[in-house]
Amino acid sequence: MKSICIKTNNEDSINYLLNKLKNDNLKHIYFSCHKFKVFTNIIIHYTGDDFIIFIKYLSDTFSSLVLNLFELDIAESIINQEYFYFNNFEKISILEKIKNNKDDISSFEKKKSILYNTFFNYFKEYNKLYLKGFITFRLKSYYKELENIVDLSINQYVIEKEYNDFVELLRLYVQSRSSISEKVYLLYKKNNPILLDKNKNIIPTEINTLNCKYLSDISFSSSDKILNTLLNILPRKIYIDLVDNKIDDFLNTLKLIFENRVEFI
Repeated sequence: MKSICIKTNNEDSINYLLNKLKNDNLKHIYFSCHKFKVFTNIIIHYTGDDFIIFIKYLSDTFSSLVLNLFELDIAESIINQEYFYFNNFEKISILEKIKNNKDDISSFEKKKSILYNTFFNYFKEYNKLYLKGFITFRLKSYYKELENIVDLSINQYVIEKEYNDFVELLRLYVQSRSSISEKVYLLYKKNNPILLDKNKNIIPTEINTLNCKYLSDISFSSSDKILNTLLNILPRKIYIDLVDNKIDDFLNTLKLIFENRVEFI
């Protein structure tokens, strides 16, 4: 018989392990739980002949435990240590990004593989595991992969924040200025939009006017000229005819900036 002792005082981990062991109810695997002053010991016994199968099961179980119970706490710790200059609201927003990114299939499989191999190699040699110490000191490769996810999430947050700030700047600009034109028509086909005045004449859209300064930091691809022109003439109404029947990111941005001035026809 082979036995593994897991020592922890984390109630969530204890419940996770006990529930999984009970629900899996695998042949040749038995367990007991003993609560002491500092730690609770979960002792898992294997009475079968193939020890490798047993430690494969344990490695998979503990990999899932880390991913489900500790990953966001570890990510938050990385943010607090490496990116302490973000305020609390920003940190919460970044954690939301991490939640959205952490289940990406390729990333999840890589993290799971790193954890699985680390636990597997450990259980081949040792029969006692202090869970908190193991997670803190023996998962360097996993921490490195998680740091990459944190970096990616922070980059996404910063880009999104810059975009939102940019849109808000233009929205306030539009609200603070008087309209120069009554209405315009936008025949919108991606990469080839055409702007028309109220008489259906083409409006020149060369970027050589005052408000091109607002386009210096964020690019709207081929629609830069359209946006710049609209910021100059500030029409009371923008009628958009969707040639491709598709509303893309640029049109969504236009709606945010000009709000109820925008109408699709």
